[in-house]
Amino acid sequence: MDDPDRLVLVAVDGSEHELPLRGSEPLVVDADELAAATGWALRPVGLCRDDTCVPLLGRTITDPDDATLVRLADWAQALGLLLAGDATEGVVALAPSAAARGRELGDGRAPSLTLPDVDGNPVSFDDLSGQKRVLVTWASWCGCRHELASWQQLQDELADTGLRIFSVALDADPEDSRPWIDAGAPTYPVAVDTAHVTAERYGITNVPSVVWVDEDDRIVKPPTIAPGDDQFVDFTRISSAQHHDALRRWARHGELPASAATPMPERTDDEQRALAERRVAAYLQRSGRTAAARAHLARAQELAPWDWTVRRGGIMMTGGDPFLGEEFTSFWEEWDASGRPGYTPTA
Repeated sequence: MDDPDRLVLVAVDGSEHELPLRGSEPLVVDADELAAATGWALRPVGLCRDDTCVPLLGRTITDPDDATLVRLADWAQALGLLLAGDATEGVVALAPSAAARGRELGDGRAPSLTLPDVDGNPVSFDDLSGQKRVLVTWASWCGCRHELASWQQLQDELADTGLRIFSVALDADPEDSRPWIDAGAPTYPVAVDTAHVTAERYGITNVPSVVWVDEDDRIVKPPTIAPGDDQFVDFTRISSAQHHDALRRWARHGELPASAATPMPERTDDEQRALAERRVAAYLQRSGRTAAARAHLARAQELAPWDWTVRRGGIMMTGGDPFLGEEFTSFWEEWDASGRPGYTPTA
């Protein structure tokens, strides 16, 4: 731990905030400092951010001896957030509970998404509002890292329809993504999501996954597996044409595939908590605390055993071989024998 008197809080949007620890109990912070970091201020009516207030309904979240101090675990629970991590390592992370996530997706609108590119500059999926758009997710730990140029060809082919592609790399470090972005030379926006906010908000557990959003910002096809080309068809067992032809019909004629009728993936609290544990692990790994990172990653993998963004992405994050290493091949054999859960193609 860097400083036993300070805590790093990784928020639901992936942003990191350093907070002094106050009082004698673990994970107690100043209410005003927490509000400055997260936007949630403690008011007589409850916890408020902008025009939204969450009533506490008799719940006590402050220190019994000092009302200016907030118990972080109680604060998170009041907001429908799951908390992972501990004061010993000096880092905790948040993720919405399954119920809170369900409420956010209830109206069918595409969740807001603004992320840094490989150089740290913000790019926003929201900026493409008003056009048909495709969210394409990939990672450096996946063979789909070679497919950015293929997505560029499809973007160029369908440019006259107004269709726009927005690409997100689910990596732990932007530098892991850089060689593949440079090689593909895409002109469409490419973000690097080290906190896996995209995975949480859109229910993505494997890559390459795509999501379609229409001109009215509605999700019209939930995430399905869609390779950019056929370099790895022997592994994926999914032809790229299966998705690309359906995308062409939607872009040109408004025709949706049968898989568009599938509801957005639901997630359990365990799966949501796994993402918070993974955020803790990623922070610890970047801080050089690999042993502690592995412990939290193991917890995340236990909570979400079929989530490749946690399992295979975690192997890459802690320095393992996500392609030929024993840890990955063992996981792949188990997953394949179980019917490839979560690996649904566009149909």
